[in-house]
Amino acid sequence: MIIRDAVLETVCGITSRLPKNTQPEFAFCGKSNVGKSSLINALMNRKSLARTSSTPGKTQTINYYHINDAFFYVDLPGYGFAKANEKVKAQWGKLIEDYLHQSKAIRAVFLLVDIRHAPGENDRLMFQWITDHGYTPIIVATKADKLKRSQIGKQLAEIKKGLNLDPSFPVTAFSAETKQGRDEIWEFIESRLDPEPENAE
Repeated sequence: MIIRDAVLETVCGITSRLPKNTQPEFAFCGKSNVGKSSLINALMNRKSLARTSSTPGKTQTINYYHINDAFFYVDLPGYGFAKANEKVKAQWGKLIEDYLHQSKAIRAVFLLVDIRHAPGENDRLMFQWITDHGYTPIIVATKADKLKRSQIGKQLAEIKKGLNLDPSFPVTAFSAETKQGRDEIWEFIESRLDPEPENAE
């Protein structure tokens, strides 16, 4: 995919009204510090448009990045940030739920998990949450460069097991450093940008 233009168009906080976009949206969610911003930057071919940080919980808003004037990447707040108080956690959760419930333009929801660790309770809850809203999450295992190549297959199997997925369920290993997996994610996004059939229900 050739990225000609990418801009941060809309930022929505807890009290903001979500935009009613008609162009396709691709949402990205995952626990704090899983590498969402790094993944989005890689997909936009930008180094720092999406703000990255070593401090968990940096993304506390819904950020809409307009790509090629044709579709959006939507960066959802990171969940499971241990140092956030319960009120803030609840507000972030409501923000994510409102987005999943209200947006009519979602073409796919990507769930990012750290390839080095088995999915935690928050990951399982988020997977169920996405499913309950009618979407099949696209699982991306981030930070693949942190593992030896020989370890990746085993860890992908652990992720599937931890999320109670069928062994055949696709999980994409991704690295923001090496760009491993970027082309596969782009191909999937492009496939969802195809016009809907006129007789689609």
